[in-house]
Formats: sequence, structure tokens, C-alpha cells
Amino acid sequence: MRSASRWLPTVARTSGIVLLTVLIVFAVFRATAPFLISSGLVRSGIEKALSDWTGYRAQIEGDPTLEFWPTPRVTLNQVTIREPTKNGKVLGHVDSLSADFSLLTALRGRAHFHEFHFLRPVIYIRRDETGLIDWTNEGRLSKAIEQVEASSGQSVSMQKEQDADIGTLTIEDGSIEMADERSGNVYKMNSVNADITWPRLSRPMSAVILGRFNGQDVKIDFNSTQPLMLFAGKSVDARTSFSSPLINWTYAGVTSISDFSALAGNLDLSIPNMPSFLAWSGEHLPAADTLQNAALNADIAAIPNGVRFNNLNFKVNDSAASGVMDLSYTAAGKPKISGTLAFDQMNINPFLAAFSMRLAAGTAIDALINGNPLQRLDLDMRLSSNKAWLGPFQFDNIGASLLVSGGKAKFDIGDSGFEGGALTAHLEVTQGDFDGGGKLQISIRNADFGGLFARLKLVGPLPMTTGSLDLSLGTSKPIWAANLGDVAGKMRFTAQAGSFRQFNISAFRALASDKTFFRMSDIADTGFDFDSMDVDANFAKGSAEVHSAKIVGRNETVTLNGVVPFRSNGLALSGAIEASDPAAAAELPMLPFFIGGTWPDPVISPVATLLQKPNQPQQ
Repeated sequence: MRSASRWLPTVARTSGIVLLTVLIVFAVFRATAPFLISSGLVRSGIEKALSDWTGYRAQIEGDPTLEFWPTPRVTLNQVTIREPTKNGKVLGHVDSLSADFSLLTALRGRAHFHEFHFLRPVIYIRRDETGLIDWTNEGRLSKAIEQVEASSGQSVSMQKEQDADIGTLTIEDGSIEMADERSGNVYKMNSVNADITWPRLSRPMSAVILGRFNGQDVKIDFNSTQPLMLFAGKSVDARTSFSSPLINWTYAGVTSISDFSALAGNLDLSIPNMPSFLAWSGEHLPAADTLQNAALNADIAAIPNGVRFNNLNFKVNDSAASGVMDLSYTAAGKPKISGTLAFDQMNINPFLAAFSMRLAAGTAIDALINGNPLQRLDLDMRLSSNKAWLGPFQFDNIGASLLVSGGKAKFDIGDSGFEGGALTAHLEVTQGDFDGGGKLQISIRNADFGGLFARLKLVGPLPMTTGSLDLSLGTSKPIWAANLGDVAGKMRFTAQAGSFRQFNISAFRALASDKTFFRMSDIADTGFDFDSMDVDANFAKGSAEVHSAKIVGRNETVTLNGVVPFRSNGLALSGAIEASDPAAAAELPMLPFFIGGTWPDPVISPVATLLQKPNQPQQ
């Protein structure tokens, strides 16, 4: 202890002297630096640095401002980067550029800069036909990218002198404009604020970018362990997130800026307000008015001429689905979507809307949706759902397919539960630029039509029964232009026992015996029970022509035929009531009648009463 106490004061004094000397030298160095370092040297150094990096000519109009506390820093105003010609095109402009520099290298006549800050920069970028960014013109960055492009490996290998320092780049209130030669579009982002960390060319890079795109605030987060390879158009691992009030997505995995088919990773996407998103993006989709929100998560993998969405889970409005979906291109270059999707519940309207809509041109993906979408896109989808609906109609355990290929479009419901029975359907759009018309076939077996009529709150005398329906309709006009008057076809309806509501057949006979006419509502107090029902009708020119409708009851049978115009909701039917058993004809004689007027309360005119002489008294 006594030995340590002897040398400790000596060490303390020596350390204090050394520290004081360092502080004095540092203070003197700082104080004399403004006189030792030429502002012209710093200015020419940063002009050279910008020119070396970009390969273009850097021009600085304002005088540099030097600061030496707390770190040496230079600020230059009105910096312009342009092509190295007499009247070269401007590629970028910065209102103010500041950067830290090293005092020691500056004293040796060289300038080394880092920690760049760009105030109100304007940057112009060009994406060529191959999908690559035209970064620079034979500058340091361009040469590094070319070296990576020429390499065959999947790692960055460069000499030490080529692996330049970059550091941190901060952008304040900037704007970026990219001209995409592949699509012919120009994309602009304003109010850009960014922090980019890229220590060296061979090192990982992270960036956080805030900006305003097409009137909406957006945020982009990007991280990559091999950014230089990414800029060279190669496939690298990266994570990118895009956030805005209208769309949010995150992609993590293999990324390429030149070849989207090389993607292999996970995509998570959500669109909370689909109408606002479509208006913001300037795109149009079939039946977009029915879409409110959408979300998607899938593992993306490359397939020949496209990408596959494995383990796909997505949600549209309140409907969730899972499955596999492929996005590829046919040999003719047409986009094609195929796959299998299982829904928990599904709205069929958007699928059928694709058969009846034409879309306007003038969007960013005209090649896909200009004109009818069926002309621009091939589909081969298999769909299933526990619950489905089409307008007021509901289906259970539906299995369907949507096929669009070779100028034909078909939508088939192969199997479905419908009102306690079964339903199959086929919708087809014929060839001729999809202007040749289409046809619809529906087959329903053993469905509760009485329950359906009650649930739909249909009024008037209708059969409350379990029955079967075969419906076949067609039109020679384009489906999107056809109306009821352009549709032709036929229908057959059969049913077993049931009740024809609001039809009192006894009251019918009583009124027919002494009334010239009466209304259907006059006999609506009870129903008519029947054992079978058979209706056969054709459709043409906006009307249904009932060839025969036979309702067989235990004692009496009702037959009808005539015309039912759709537009006027009217009826023009002739009919008769007679005994079901010919042996009872004397007790229940045939009663012919005519029904005319508007549904659900038409006028009934018994034919026997109409044939009476005018002077015969009526009761």
C-alpha cells in the first residue's frame, strides 16, 4: 500500500498533463482550421465527389459555408447535376447540400465527405425497357453496378478501393420523378423526407422514406443485405413495407427490380377502403361498387411465366377464402389467373359482373382491362363456399368454376344446395368479341319454393310447394346490352302436393255464377290444396307465353294458358276449372274464365257470364 501511494500521484500528474496537452492542441487546431482549410478546396472537393459518384457534371452556384463545431461541416447552395454536355439535361437539383468532412484529410489537400443532408432535392429517374434503373453515367456507382451485373455469383465482391464509404443520407422536403419506359408512365412523389443508412457499397442498406404520392401520405421501409446487387437487377433477399391510409403491404423474401417472376417470399397486403383505393390508383375493376375492403397473405413462388400464391388467405368484405392461385402469361402474352379457392361465404355478383361490363380505357393497365375484361384476361378458377348468395338467393355448399379462354367465357355451378334442394347452373358468353350474346341454364330439384316466396315477401296467389325447375334462356345481343325483351327461352316447373295460397276455389265458383267480373283479392281468404302442378312456358320479346299450366287438386283441376308481359307486370290468361274425376263432371261442371290486368290483383271474368244476353238480370 505504501508503495502504491508513492507512484499514484506521479501517474495522476502525468495523465493530467497529457490530457491538458491534447485539449490545448485540439482547441488550437479547431481555432486555426478556418484559416488553414480553403473553402475553395472543400467546394471543389464536393463537386468532384458528386461528379465521381454520378458520372455527371455537378455545378454549385452559391458560396460554401464552413462550420467546425461540433464537427467540421460544409454547406453548399443551389447544386445542380446535369449531363456532361453544353446544354445537358438536368438530372437533379438541390437547394442546399451539407456534409461532414475530415479535418486531417482536408489539411492534406484532399476532401473526404460523409453524413450528407439534402434540402429540397429534385431527382429525375429513368427505368428502361428491361426494368433496370438508369442510375448514373459511368460514375462510381454505375461502375460498381456494372461490375455486379457482370459477375456470375450471388455475392458482392469488389476491391477495397472500389468499396467506397457512403454513410448516412438525409433528405428533407424533396421530390422524385420516375419515367417508366416499360409502361410509358411517369410517377411523382412529393414532400419526400428520408433517412438512408448505407455504410459502404458492399454493406447492407436500410431506408425509411416518407412522402406524398398522388395526394396521399405514404411511408416506405426498406432493408437489404445486398442493395448493390438489387440495383444491378439481380435477385436478393430484402424486406419492403409500404404504408398509407388506403393500402398497406409488406413483402419479405427474394426481390428483383427487373424480373418480378423471380419473387419468392411472403406478401401481406390490406386495403381498408377499396373504392377510395381504386379512385386513388386510377384503376377500374368489374363490380367495384360491391367491394369495400380486402386483405391478402400468401407465400409467393416463381413458376414458368408467372408467380404462384401458395398458402393464400384473403378476405373481401366479410368473405374469407384460402387456397392456391397462379398469375401467369399465356403463349400469346395474355395474363392468366388460375387456381382453387375455398370461401367461408361468397357473393357471386362480382363473378357474374365480369360477363356484363365493359370498362373504359385510359388507365395504367390498359393492356389488361381496356374493353371487356374477358377479352384481356384468361381465367381458370375453381370456387367453393359453405354459403353463397346472388342477390336475394342463397346457396349452401356451392361448387363452381369460372373459365375464360380462347374467346369463350363460362361460369358453372356444378353442385349447390338451394332452398332445401339442389341447384346446377351454366352461364356462357359466346364468341364474336363477346358481342355474340350468351345463354343461361338453371336446373333446380326438390326446392322449397313456398319458403322462397315467403322469404322474398312476394304477394299474390303463389304455390307453396316443394318443386323442380328447368330454365333455359338465351340472347343474341351482347349480355351487357340485353334487356328482357331480347331474351328468349323456355321453362318447365313441376311440383308434388302443395297449396296455392290466396285462391279459394269454392268462392271462385260462387262468384262466377252471378258476377260478370271480380278481382283475385275477392277470393283470397283461403288457399287451394293440390296434389301436383305442371307449368310449361316459353320466353320471347319481353313476355312469357304459358303453353300449359295444370294444377291438379283432389276434387278439381285448374288449367291456364296465355301471355304474361314482363314490362307491364300484367296478365292475359285463359283458363278453366273442372272436376279432377270425370265421374264428378255433373257435380263440378267445367268453368272457363279469363284473367287480365295487373299482378297481384288481376280481374277474373267467367266466360259463361260474359256470354249471357245483356237483358238478363245480374245479381
